[in-house]
Amino acid sequence: MENRAFYPEKMQPPLGLYAHGVEVPEDAKLTFVAGQVGMDFDGNVPDDFEGQARNAWNNCLAVLEHNRLRVGDIVHVKHFITDAANLAAYNTVRADYLGENRPTSTLLIVAGLADPNFLVEVEMIAASTRKG
Repeated sequence: MENRAFYPEKMQPPLGLYAHGVEVPEDAKLTFVAGQVGMDFDGNVPDDFEGQARNAWNNCLAVLEHNRLRVGDIVHVKHFITDAANLAAYNTVRADYLGENRPTSTLLIVAGLADPNFLVEVEMIAASTRKG
């Protein structure tokens, strides 16, 4: 069995690209990805929100790839953005990366991140029963 998204009938449908719950098989390997910001491999932080958001997602996916996981294995994403005005842009970036996968999700508008130049941070959990 792979991860299974579910949507309880006694709840309103999700407001966005996420599932209300995800069941993970008991023999799944879990990978926790620390919060990733918009810094690229060379330590550069773009001035624009979309560039930072894409870098944050690319960093998360690099962690997953290192552990032989892929986007479809993501079961939870926590998103932190510093300005609600960037919500639509962020949702577009998130949709570009998630494709058809619908992990559980929490999105927070925060007053700031570890560095005032950071506009977005993404952390996630992935699970898979694939071997090797």
